[in-house]
Amino acid sequence: MSEKKLLLIFFGMIATGKSHLAAAFAKKWGCAYHNSDIVRKELAGLAADSRQINTVDTGIYSSEFSRRTYDAVLARAQNDLKQKRYACVVLDGSYQSRSERQLLCQKIGKQHRVVFVHCQCSETVMKKRMDRRLKNPRAVSDGRWEIYLQQKKRFEMPVELPPGQLLTFDTDRPPADLLRLLEENLRKLEDVEPEH
Repeated sequence: MSEKKLLLIFFGMIATGKSHLAAAFAKKWGCAYHNSDIVRKELAGLAADSRQINTVDTGIYSSEFSRRTYDAVLARAQNDLKQKRYACVVLDGSYQSRSERQLLCQKIGKQHRVVFVHCQCSETVMKKRMDRRLKNPRAVSDGRWEIYLQQKKRFEMPVELPPGQLLTFDTDRPPADLLRLLEENLRKLEDVEPEH
């Protein structure tokens, strides 16, 4: 781990395994952890596992509420990075637009190290994960296949991120392997200075 504080953003489309990997990394390294789905529901006064079957861009998934959610996640990250007890902060959300990712770099990248972890996998794996999630009463995410299809049209690939700020993982691997690969890649990135 670098001496400089690390902000690690796990992002990608629904059911790509980002939350599982983000939570595992945060737990192992004692990082502060913020999941956009949980923050969104907290802001709405809802339990994390309450089901919100809204159509795209409505209710707590409207663009206005999403803006409020991601602003709250950013504010929490900034606060945690000031705390001595955390060497790193982990964010977990879709961060599907370049402008959303650039905002994090602008607000935090000058004081701390910012690394994005792009999680992806095949649609077959995503579909299986979504089906399992629908049967799990404790699931936090409300992501469904029809939401994914809309997200797929909007998702902007992270071409704006330089080599020292981006890692990409196919998450259709055992969790322990992914965690080991992530840690190895983060160590390699410490020698690469991102361009701003």
